[in-house]
Amino acid sequence: MPSTTRLETPAPGARTLVARPRLGRPRLLIIGCGDVGLRIVARLRSRFRIYATVTRPDHAARVRAAGAVPLLLNLDLAPCAAQNASPRLLGELASRVLVLAPTTTQGPQDHRSRRLLGLLGLLGAGPRAQATGQHSRGQLVYISTTGVYGNRQGAWTDETTSAQPRNERAQRRLDAEQRLRASTWRAAVLRVPGIYAPDRLPLERLRQGIPVPLPDQDVYTNHIHAQDLARACILALFRARPTRVYNVVDDTQLRLGEYLDLVAGHAGLPRAPRAPWEQMRAAAGAQRMSFLEESRRLRNTRMKRELRLRLQYPDVAAGLAGAADQASKSPSTER
Repeated sequence: MPSTTRLETPAPGARTLVARPRLGRPRLLIIGCGDVGLRIVARLRSRFRIYATVTRPDHAARVRAAGAVPLLLNLDLAPCAAQNASPRLLGELASRVLVLAPTTTQGPQDHRSRRLLGLLGLLGAGPRAQATGQHSRGQLVYISTTGVYGNRQGAWTDETTSAQPRNERAQRRLDAEQRLRASTWRAAVLRVPGIYAPDRLPLERLRQGIPVPLPDQDVYTNHIHAQDLARACILALFRARPTRVYNVVDDTQLRLGEYLDLVAGHAGLPRAPRAPWEQMRAAAGAQRMSFLEESRRLRNTRMKRELRLRLQYPDVAAGLAGAADQASKSPSTER
């Protein structure tokens, strides 16, 4: 079994991963292969030769077992250190790239996307594309957040709504969006809200009894099942328009307390208590309060019309029912 390839310092005698014209399966590169990335690998491994980056060697085994070639990549390295290693090793691996990696952790700008574009430069920014200003043939899909819209006070929000990020986390996402869309890649952006799945539910929050706002003070939240997000990513690799933005969200229109009540009923846990804002601020940390101070309802018309995604779980109730059905068929499955 081949060892994991380090993009920063290729091991002596390791296989050369530079692309060469050949027959066979097309190639896909996933940057940041976590839970959603592994779901995509499971769906595409029979059709694609998939390369997937991880930041830790212990994650490489999971990627390899899933059916992809793991690559160690640290986008927090200084630009010169990352680019001097061998940009061709990453830049010529595939003509379809899916970016699932998080942004840098501080500040309003995302330095990881800048370094990533440097590593992808040989394929994404060819001389002819630079001279003409046209997009190359490389298709790139970037997973962002609906947090870039800021607080819409519950108003309906589509992709034409101006982005007004209120915190640095959302500002970094918007910075990465703009950087990638301005590149010579055919880059599209999927703006994603809260991701849930049977193993991605706020059960610990319910167990701790963390309060939610009173009904008349509650905020709208938005959701997408991890399986539907994986399917949206795959469709975007083939159907997304260059520089296009898509809200990838289900049809749910729930306030936070209503969502948590559904999860509590699914898991057999007590419902979260209700509390006024003053008590909420005392009980919740700064990050949780940043979510509680933003409210919006998202339209997904463009996702359905252009990506032609038919949601397997059109709302949270359907997603939780599907999880319960899976659990009943697999008694050993943990919730």
